Amino acid sequence: MQNQNLIVRGAREHNLKNVTVELPRNKFVVITGVSGSGKSTLAFDTIYAEGQRRYVESLSAYARQFLGLMEKPDVDGIEGLSPAISIDQKTTSHNPRSTVGTVTEIHDYLRLLYARVGTPYCPICGRKIERQSPSEITDKLLSLYEGQRAILLAPVVRGRKGEYRKLFGDLKREGFARVRVDGTIYEMDEAEKLKLEKFEKHDVDVVIDRISVKESDRSRIAESVELGLRRGESLLRVLFPDSGAEELYSEKFACPEHGSVLEELEPRSFSFNNPYGACPDCTGLGHKNEFSPERVVDPKLSLAEGAILPWSKKGTGGGVYYWDKIKALAEHMEFDTKTPWGELPKKVQDAVLYGPGKPFEVVYRRGGKETMRFETEFEGVLVNLERRYAETESEFMREKMEEMMELRPCPTCGGTRYKPEILAVRVGGLNIAQASHMSVLDADRYFGGLEAGTLDHAAIEPYLKSGLGGTQAAHAPTRYEYGLGEFGTQVAAPIGRAIRTRLKFLVDVGLDYLSLDRAANTLSGGEAQRIRLATQVGSGLTGVLYVLDEPSIGLHPKDNNRLIGTLKHLRDLGNTLLVVEHDEDTMMEADHLVDMGPGAGIHGGNVVAQGTPEEVKADGNSLTGKYLRGELKIDVPAARRRGNGKRLSVRGATENNLQNVSIDIPLGTMTVVTGPSGSGKSTLIHDILHATLARDLNGAKTSPGRAEAIVGIDHLDKVIEIDQSPIGRTPRSNPATYTGVFTEVRDLFTRTAEARRRGYQAGRFSFNVKGGRCENCKGDGVMKIEMNFLPDIYVPCEVCKGARYNRETLEVKYNGRSISDVLDMTVEDARDFFENIPTIERKMQLMCDVGLGYMKVGQPSTTLSGGEAQRIKLASELSKRATGRTIYILDEPTTGLHFEDVRKLMEVLQRLVEGGNTLLIIEHNLDVMKCADWIIDLGPEGGVRGGTVVATGTPEQVAAHESSHTGHYLARVPGIVPEGRPEKEKELAVAGDAKPRKGRKKTA
Repeated sequence: MQNQNLIVRGAREHNLKNVTVELPRNKFVVITGVSGSGKSTLAFDTIYAEGQRRYVESLSAYARQFLGLMEKPDVDGIEGLSPAISIDQKTTSHNPRSTVGTVTEIHDYLRLLYARVGTPYCPICGRKIERQSPSEITDKLLSLYEGQRAILLAPVVRGRKGEYRKLFGDLKREGFARVRVDGTIYEMDEAEKLKLEKFEKHDVDVVIDRISVKESDRSRIAESVELGLRRGESLLRVLFPDSGAEELYSEKFACPEHGSVLEELEPRSFSFNNPYGACPDCTGLGHKNEFSPERVVDPKLSLAEGAILPWSKKGTGGGVYYWDKIKALAEHMEFDTKTPWGELPKKVQDAVLYGPGKPFEVVYRRGGKETMRFETEFEGVLVNLERRYAETESEFMREKMEEMMELRPCPTCGGTRYKPEILAVRVGGLNIAQASHMSVLDADRYFGGLEAGTLDHAAIEPYLKSGLGGTQAAHAPTRYEYGLGEFGTQVAAPIGRAIRTRLKFLVDVGLDYLSLDRAANTLSGGEAQRIRLATQVGSGLTGVLYVLDEPSIGLHPKDNNRLIGTLKHLRDLGNTLLVVEHDEDTMMEADHLVDMGPGAGIHGGNVVAQGTPEEVKADGNSLTGKYLRGELKIDVPAARRRGNGKRLSVRGATENNLQNVSIDIPLGTMTVVTGPSGSGKSTLIHDILHATLARDLNGAKTSPGRAEAIVGIDHLDKVIEIDQSPIGRTPRSNPATYTGVFTEVRDLFTRTAEARRRGYQAGRFSFNVKGGRCENCKGDGVMKIEMNFLPDIYVPCEVCKGARYNRETLEVKYNGRSISDVLDMTVEDARDFFENIPTIERKMQLMCDVGLGYMKVGQPSTTLSGGEAQRIKLASELSKRATGRTIYILDEPTTGLHFEDVRKLMEVLQRLVEGGNTLLIIEHNLDVMKCADWIIDLGPEGGVRGGTVVATGTPEQVAAHESSHTGHYLARVPGIVPEGRPEKEKELAVAGDAKPRKGRKKTA
């Protein structure tokens, strides 16, 4: 009889302290606790890892060698374990060809729909393409190609893999004498001897007839055309050997006026990842890396002063040759090379960048007399750079030139990714690029109307005018066919239902604002995880253990209920959900709640409380329970800062879905930008504001999004973005090296008596430098042993025993501890150990302040979570001397943080602002919002229904705003009184300046 519970016995992975826990199967289980308490270790590194390992072990040894395997976790045993699927945030696709549509498989159904019921139109004139009969093809050949030699070919294989020996034999028996294989014509005897690559794609056309196109041979041409169409399954190729031209005719699709022909519509024709559908210029990527005039030219300089950066002394080359060309062009076009670039006429700028288009005459004079006259050419700066980039073999030169390039929409397809003839096929009035450009919510309505035959023309009008039409035809019809007809409706019905089912799942997890053509590599970790969650719901699996990592990340409180409903639906299908989460709503909706702790790192690793949410809430030992019942809380500040009286303003932002947005950020305050997912927060702050500040203040080579102006930059001296990207890519990077404290520790060791006696310098105590490190493991401390089809094993180095250093270096000690002992300390222990060394003690204390006291000083950066990496960056910034003119930009800093961690984080952030700096935070967490001095709420919804400013002001002012979703939830927060509603117990004062606030009440 199957065990009704999932039982973990004796788990000791990482910091788990021999944990034994019993979890109910087929239930919604949430694991919570402070950062570093062992939540992810229990859920992912123990339970999921063992489930994955057991599955992989069931495969053959041959199959196992191709899989990424996981080591057996340090656990005595796990009972009642189901097949496990992990849905985390680290598996976001970085492939530029991957989109929301491809990840969810909706694009596959779209391709099928367009191939089966799509109506083709001429990409030139927009007329509906009709079938061509054999007699019409014959007439067209005689009228257009009279007197030319022609070879009629029937396509029998198009882009398929194989050797095709049997096919050649069959064609020979049918009486055909010649065949064209991959563009080359062979006698049939020669073709039979060809050795085609079996796993490469080939094209095979049988030669039907070789003719001279003459009216007297009409009957022969007609017979050959009919035979070719019959043998080529309604397709006929006509090759004209004299000109090398080639025409394709179809018995099915051709424009009667322009002869525009579409091959047989197949699902692969509508894939931008397949050469049959992809734009040939960008190969289906939708964009190209091109030289940017903004990065090539400095508009403040004149040509004589070196405005053309790559041709200046500091550029990638140039010199006298190019300067002579510029002077010749200036004389020809009569402009002054000493005029600043920005003041030159556009005609002159275009000639310099792209060339004048034709040769021009150059006159050399000496003493006022003409000495020489000749013609020369000027190819243009950008054309010159493109040619040199394509020709150079120097990697250094390529990297130098790439600094002047940026991604731009492909000029051929306009960013749609498709061929023009594919964009000319429409279903319900839209081509596949326009349908993919729809938001999930609009696509659901569109396909619903298509299925019901009640398509709303006004609803699709914005997408018809989106610039993704694919035809520039002057005579394109103003109205395409919107109905599918009886046959089309029957065929489209099951496809439409499958598409709408998947769209509904995306709506349920709060992603209705995403467009189907959104690149997967632009999604946040939370968005990518919820897409995978929606895909799993659509798969309909039962009896599976799903392990999720904070699926609520990036969700506005208003979208939480839909996500929780989706999780419960997945449970109701008969699955077990194991969710690592800190969101209060998710915890309270769980069937079973597990609280890990009581602290972090070595202070955690235990199950403090478990049971129903109400049982954990009532448990006196549970830190989570204390916050849930309100015994502990993050207090609302006693006063709101007004700032230093200066403003940083964004005017007329129109990038992505922003609708001419203008905002003011009061400097010297903590400002939170919030709003529903997809409302435009990241576009406004990252793509426009941060990109502009980084370019103007830090000299970064960024390309900001569209905005009329950004005012107030002169009030700042630098911008620092503190995100959740890794602090290092290798295990050699760690918190000590990133914060710089390791340099001071090494300097301290060099000052010891033993180090001075031996003459050791600071490099001796680095595990990255030859000399002091263990050369057997090169300072890694572990050795990697590859096990072929078993998991790779990491074992301590047998020479240094994991210490990283050689024996001589370890003999040097400070207060009885070696440099290796220091790296193995927790940050808390290191703070106490170095209490008499102020520079080291201060940095260790700062890491404790941001809640990282449990972390090992030398913990490899590759093992850190995004939240831990972000807090290390915060500690590093706090250690620097504040100028009071710095703006810090943070993106959801509460990711992965428990209530207690958020409280510590807010104290640290308040310290940054109290130094006179400005803090700009993108956040959905209500505890952060209530502590803000100023809130900017975008919305009202996501995608095309967002992109406007809904409300701005203090939390109390936003809470009083009736149309603000954020205000609706803020009004429920204890301690927040919407402005205009009196409260007897407490009045919120508004501070008159940005001075540090004294006596601010701290939490219990």
